[in-house]
Amino acid sequence: MSSSSRSALAVLGRYLLPQWPRVLLLAVLLLGSIGLQLYVPLVLQRFIDTAQQQGALATLYRLAGVYLGAAVIVQLMQAGATYVGADVGWTSTNRLRADLMRHLMNLDMAYHKDHTPGEMIERVDGDVTALSNFFSQFSVRVFGAMLLLVGSLGVFWWRDWRVGLGVTLFAGLTLTVLLRLRRIGVEPSRQEREASARLYGFIEERLTGLDDLRALGAGPHALRGFLGVQKDFFWKSRAAWISRSVVWRASFVLFAIGYTAVLGAAVGMYAAGLVTIGTVYLYYQYMTLVEDPIDQLTQQLQELQKAGASLIRVGEVLALRTTLHSGERALPEGPLEVRFDDVTFSYGSGEDHAPVLRGVDLTIGAGRVVGLLGRTGSGKTTLTRLVTRLYDPTLGAVRVAGVDTRDLDTGALRERVAVVTQDVQLFQASVRDNLTLFDDRVPDDRVEEALKEAGLGDWLAGQPEGVRTPLAAGSLSAGEAQLLAFARVLLRDPGVVILDEPSSRLDPATEARLTLAMTNLLRGRTAIVIAHRLDTVARADDILVLGDGRVLEYGPRETLARDRASRYSALLSAGRSDLEEVLS
Repeated sequence: MSSSSRSALAVLGRYLLPQWPRVLLLAVLLLGSIGLQLYVPLVLQRFIDTAQQQGALATLYRLAGVYLGAAVIVQLMQAGATYVGADVGWTSTNRLRADLMRHLMNLDMAYHKDHTPGEMIERVDGDVTALSNFFSQFSVRVFGAMLLLVGSLGVFWWRDWRVGLGVTLFAGLTLTVLLRLRRIGVEPSRQEREASARLYGFIEERLTGLDDLRALGAGPHALRGFLGVQKDFFWKSRAAWISRSVVWRASFVLFAIGYTAVLGAAVGMYAAGLVTIGTVYLYYQYMTLVEDPIDQLTQQLQELQKAGASLIRVGEVLALRTTLHSGERALPEGPLEVRFDDVTFSYGSGEDHAPVLRGVDLTIGAGRVVGLLGRTGSGKTTLTRLVTRLYDPTLGAVRVAGVDTRDLDTGALRERVAVVTQDVQLFQASVRDNLTLFDDRVPDDRVEEALKEAGLGDWLAGQPEGVRTPLAAGSLSAGEAQLLAFARVLLRDPGVVILDEPSSRLDPATEARLTLAMTNLLRGRTAIVIAHRLDTVARADDILVLGDGRVLEYGPRETLARDRASRYSALLSAGRSDLEEVLS
């Protein structure tokens, strides 16, 4: 058994076993349907032989009624099996999709930096959708086809062991050939899915940067790149289709030979007076019952090829393990102390990845607001990412409330540490869903209170459905989006707040409004405010200046302002809003 087949069976067991009552019902429907399908040709044989022998008309009526009744029941049972199989399959597929999404969301940031959102969409939706037919039809078509094949061969052996032996050898040879040919399509199918992922990733990235592409006149260049990626996907899809089609083409040739052999043997036996005309027809009917399941198997083998490639890709993702293993300790209420103990950090290993932070050793007292200054690339954002434990230090330790972040429950840590970035992510959902991030347990009055505290009370009063008003894409200004992000944080009531230059793109009037809301947000909390303008940190308790990943200066803001030798004092004297040159 190939690795993809073993993976398929393992996934089937994992997602089908919890649904065993419906699987049991499916088995009953399949067994009943297959039993009747095997019985119907025997009824036809008796009907033909009785008619040829000019038997009683009542007997013919009875046999016809049995045939019609059995045929109707077979159709009903097959329809029921198809419905139950689809229900079981889609339930399993949706569970797999949810598990895959949960797994991706828990992977390290290093994985997400190396893979585009389009690639992850292809994993969660594209690959799992490719598995949907495999899940929903495997039990009905493949398992049912195998039972029907075994039953048909059994009838051949029962009627004549020589015919049974010949047909069994033929079926074994056919399945062996097709199973071997099936492997040809697995690798091309995997490459097809990879090309599809690259195509989705390319589209997602270009649509995200559509404004810049249009503004800079790069549309033709983006289109040429798209055609290149699409061309690669086309040729890989074509190669995969050709590889998979080998199976059904071989099946057509083999069954042409098989039908010729069985009919030739049956006609010879009839000419010799060994069998009746009804038995000749019986052999033909059971040969179709051998062909149908093998034909089903070959069709599903093509789906299995796709499923095998998708399972390999899904399995690769599920096999990834985060290096940020969660601890078990919780954090207290109120403002929290943050301490960096000789922290060094690099985004990779080896000489090509120089440390971004080098020997950072400092303590941010509980309830203190720290203004974090530094030129681009100094390590400001990286420092805050270690606090939220998006990464772990390469050397040293980051402690929150005296506890190493590696010993803290990751979920509890991120509940108590909130981040507001420059680019606020808003969803096409209601105001309350954007604040609660789709948590139905939060009451509306708490959402309203957070909005008012963030300075959005008048804005909320103008919404036709209050907090239930849907937010249309692009309906908020940059300042309103930042205030909405503040309201998110206020709703959670964290102990540590990290602001990444919240006023960098705002006009003075909006910035004044934001400053007032920021004062409410930071009151009674520990805060790290990343700034590129001095006005942003004018009310900070302490100033931290980073340069080349090192602490260049750290101390009370007023003390540093009075110290003529300090970098912060030099910034104030220069009166610069842009810190790059002074800090270089």
